[in-house]
Amino acid sequence: MTGPSLFARPRRSRRGAALTLVFVSVLATGAAAGTWKETGHPADGQQVSGRAADGAGHGHRPTRSGRPAGAHPDGSGAADDVVSRSGDRWSTAFSAREYEDFQRELGGEYVGVGLWLRQAPDGRALVSRVRPGSPAAAAGLRPGDELRAVDGVASRGSPVTEVVARLRGDAGPAAEGAAPGAGSGVTLELGRGTRQWTETLRRARMRDQNVITDRPDGPDGPTRIKVGAFTSGTGEEIRRAVRTASPRGGVLLDLRGNTGGLVDEAVTAASAFLDGGLVATYDVRGSQRALYAKGGGNPDIPVAVLVDGGTMSAGELLAGALQDRGRAVVVGTPTFGKGSVQLPSAQPDGSVAELTVGRYRMPSGREVDEHGITPDLIAEDDAPARARTVLSGLGGGA
Repeated sequence: MTGPSLFARPRRSRRGAALTLVFVSVLATGAAAGTWKETGHPADGQQVSGRAADGAGHGHRPTRSGRPAGAHPDGSGAADDVVSRSGDRWSTAFSAREYEDFQRELGGEYVGVGLWLRQAPDGRALVSRVRPGSPAAAAGLRPGDELRAVDGVASRGSPVTEVVARLRGDAGPAAEGAAPGAGSGVTLELGRGTRQWTETLRRARMRDQNVITDRPDGPDGPTRIKVGAFTSGTGEEIRRAVRTASPRGGVLLDLRGNTGGLVDEAVTAASAFLDGGLVATYDVRGSQRALYAKGGGNPDIPVAVLVDGGTMSAGELLAGALQDRGRAVVVGTPTFGKGSVQLPSAQPDGSVAELTVGRYRMPSGREVDEHGITPDLIAEDDAPARARTVLSGLGGGA
């Protein structure tokens, strides 16, 4: 089983779109490689985002309702009872199959068709990005296409996360049993201008791209590292990106919309900017534990960190640690404020309860839970430009 995790997973009731809500919707910001402007809303094509609700980054998965005590059609069994008794919104119950899926997601894999979606002001679900090499790309889908329905269920007016759940097979009658896997079919009703047509795609297993690196201002400018979530391998990807960054240009670490993930990966990421030392402390049932950075990082390269209200959990841990250690200037808006740690607990029937066991603190001792991280420089729409100005003042690029 996985170690401590810091995904912002509110207490769930039935699965339905659970894993989708946990992983798939950076709705506050989109990952648009090669540009400083964030425009799209990743949907079935990116594991990041949890919690998302229409553009706010604060959505929560639904709570259980209308189910008699002891009824567990999704197989979550004893774990569901444990979570219900806990009264903790961040604890989560999984059936054995769901937990296997969850671990696979933490490893950066997902099943989908390769679409990112956004919701238009009139409620339409529009394609904002198509993953190259995906089933959607092979079918000729383009950004701007309207996704009118998925398997006969209209998309207009539905939260993007629900549309995504249908794309991935995590919602509807099929989700009551084994969710459709790679190779299963999904029928899309689409629109492009005056054209309307139907495509049946086969879902495929793909890997998330949770770290996107670019240098939009050239080789001597800032290196932008956009991090969507801390799944397996994310920390080392960040370390590699920092090693190749221009010392003159510095690093713009973009954690906007980051939904957290594995504690160890966030600590490894912090190690890219520190040469050892404390990253955070957390308590497990009253016993305090400390997290330390590895040696060999770059403690001198200028760093600015972008955050917003969608920055959660392990994303907050990383931003707060670099802020407390004096290694970065944090720019943006206050973060979400989820500073609790969950550990898995296997139940006799094979289900798994992920229960909150403690809360973490920054090197200065401040708590994040319900408080969040307050940026050094408050900025909203102009946050990337302000961060670049900060980098130039720190000795980074123009």
